[in-house]
Order: sequence, then C-alpha cells, then structure tokens
Amino acid sequence: MSVDTPPPRRRVAGFLIGLAALSALSACTQPEAAAPPRAAATPPEVGFVTLHPSSVTIHSDMAGRVVAFRTADIRPQVGGIVVERVFEPGSRVTAGDVLFRLDPKPFQAQLAAAEATLTKAEASLPSVQAKAQRYANLSASTVISEQDKEDAQSLFLQTKADIAVAQAAVETARINLGYSEIRAPIDGMIGTTNVDAGTLLTAGQAEALATIRQLDPVYVDLTESSGNLIKNRAALETGGFRSAFGDKASPPKITLRLPDGTPYGEPGTLEARERFVSETTSSFTIRARFANPEALLLPGQYVRATLDIGVDDQGFLVPQRAVSRNNKGEPTASFVKEDGTAETRVLQLSTDIGGNWVVTSGVFDGDRLVVDGFQKMQAGKPVSAVEVTLDENGVARPVEATAPTTPTPVEAQKVAGRGETTGKAQD
Repeated sequence: MSVDTPPPRRRVAGFLIGLAALSALSACTQPEAAAPPRAAATPPEVGFVTLHPSSVTIHSDMAGRVVAFRTADIRPQVGGIVVERVFEPGSRVTAGDVLFRLDPKPFQAQLAAAEATLTKAEASLPSVQAKAQRYANLSASTVISEQDKEDAQSLFLQTKADIAVAQAAVETARINLGYSEIRAPIDGMIGTTNVDAGTLLTAGQAEALATIRQLDPVYVDLTESSGNLIKNRAALETGGFRSAFGDKASPPKITLRLPDGTPYGEPGTLEARERFVSETTSSFTIRARFANPEALLLPGQYVRATLDIGVDDQGFLVPQRAVSRNNKGEPTASFVKEDGTAETRVLQLSTDIGGNWVVTSGVFDGDRLVVDGFQKMQAGKPVSAVEVTLDENGVARPVEATAPTTPTPVEAQKVAGRGETTGKAQD
C-alpha cells in the first residue's frame, strides 16, 4: 500500500505560515516601547502696560434738555377783530415789533368819549370852586346858613373827584387803543400761528396767538441721580478728590455733546442747582447756560453733558478693554506678578474718561496690567509678558515696534545699492 506525500510547494507554504504565526505571538508578548517625553508647554504671550498715578479730572456724565433762555406766549389784552398779521412765522422779531393789528375804531370811540367826559367835568370846576369860596366867606357874617356852606364845599370836592375819574377813564381808553396793536415783548424767534385777518380775539384768552423764544443764550436742564450725589460727596469728604466748586475765578467746566455725538463748541457755565430730589425719578436738576450764536441748540433737544466735579491728584486710568466682569458682576482685570504668573483682581470703578476707567481701588503704582492676550492666560499660570502701548484706536503694539529704528552701516549700503532711501521709497 502506497502512502501519498504532499508536494514540496505545499510543505514550504505551511512552513512559512507557521513561522509568521510564531512571530506575531512573540510580538504580542514583548513589552511596548516607552513613549518619548513631551516637550514643556510654552507660556502664552500677553501684552501689558505699566500703571502710574496721574492727575485725573473727575467728571459726571448727565442727560439734559435744552430750554429757551426766555419764552413769551402772545395773548391779546383786549378783544377785537384782527385786521392784519404783520410778522412772518418763523422769523426773528425784536421787542416792540408789531405782530397783530386789531380794528382800532371801537377803542378810538371809547377814548373820544372818555375825553369828552373829562372836558365836561373840568368845565364845571371853576363855577363850583368859586361858589364854595363865596359861601366860605359869607358864613362868618351869618348871611348864609352853615348847611349851604357845607353843600357848596361838598359839590366842589365831588367835581374834583369826577375829574380824576374822567382822567383815569381817558388813560384806560388810551391804553386799550394801544393794545389794539399786539407787540413783541422780547427779542427772539417767533413760531407759527393760526391767527390771520378776520379772527376774533378775546381779552386774556387761554390759547396763545404765537410763542417767542430767545435762543441765544439757552439753558440746558441736566438731571443727576441722587445716588451719584451721595457717592461723590462721600469721596470728597474722604479726600478721594479735590472739589472743582467754590472757586469763582475758575468755575467748573461743562461741555455738551449733540444728539449725534458731535461735541458742541461752546463751553457752558453753571447757573443753578435744585435743592430737592424728585420723588418720581430720585434725581435732581442742574441748570447750565450756553451761548448759542448759530442756533444749533433748539428748545426740547436732547443732549449729553459732562460736568467736571473735581480733580484726583493720584488717580489711575485703566483701559476699558482690560476690564471685564466676573460671575458676581464685579469689574476685574488681570495683572502680571513679579514671578511671571498671572493674577486677577477685583477693581472699584469711579467713572469713565474716553476709553479708560478711573479706578479708585485694586491697582497700585508700577502694576503690570494685561491689555492683550488675556483670553489665552489662566490665573496663577506663567505667562510670557511683553510691554506694549495702545494707539488712538486701542490697538496694542509692542514698545520696540513703536520706536524708530536706525539702519546699520551695512543695511544703509544695501539700501543705497538698490537706489532707495532709509526713510521713504523714492518714486
């Protein structure tokens, strides 16, 4: 009986498969190679500015409304029919200018009647006076009775009183005739009117015929909260700043911003301060006066005002971009410590000046305030601090980049060889 033997190729394939299995098993049993050590993390780069105290003007921002310097509502003092409207609505008028003319005929008639009554009373006075004088002389000789003398004297006095009454009536009629021409009581701009020729007016009517407003200068009534008043008073009492009030030679400065944010060119002066707080708004009113030669400020206009209230000789200005709020709503900022780590502090803010906060607590002279890159840092962790400056747009730039550089002789030769200048490329 013959035994079949596998072909040589099959024996070689089986041998290779077994060898691969043994290699895989050996690899599984060998320990894993140790991972290479990780490189230490590079500290995040942050930009900082160094804080120093300086003289800071403390101010208060307030909202306000423009009020005309003087306002006059025009109403008739006598009744009558309007025969002419003299002024143009919206024009400038001067005190004494005629605005309306009423029909003068009724007032002229009243004046004539009053003058006639006065003439009649004055005509009877000589006769009555002479009779009273004669009776006074004859009473001593008992030719006339005492009663006749007293009657003559009484008639004389009544005649003098009638003359005085007639004179007053003439003056009243003359005044009423003058009131038939309605005149402007003040200088200013007169508004629109619905009154024209043919309109019947009543003396002292409730509806004004027109309104005149004097616009140069103007008042601005500003409102400030009582809370700010208490805070500023406490800071003043504790020496937080020097008051800007009390010096007549150098009154506090008041500036305005128009509704679109444009600064108003004329400075203001403080006129008056209310001595009570509103029960509804818990605020009080400050009245300022501003020159208004171009009539840019109109009555009723909303404006913003800045009032200087004092000076802090050791104040700190912190860029607003460096201040954030924590979970409690408290203002915080990040600083670089001496050991190169970052820390976060809670600040106490007073007011804002431009793009800065006035900080009254939480900062010290020489502090390195983080103004750029604070999103990448963590409190207590090392940082790579680079001193920067902030330009007018609030962009942080390294201090080295802001300083002008002088080219080395080699660089100058290279530039000269290219036909260029060291400052600005030649055209």
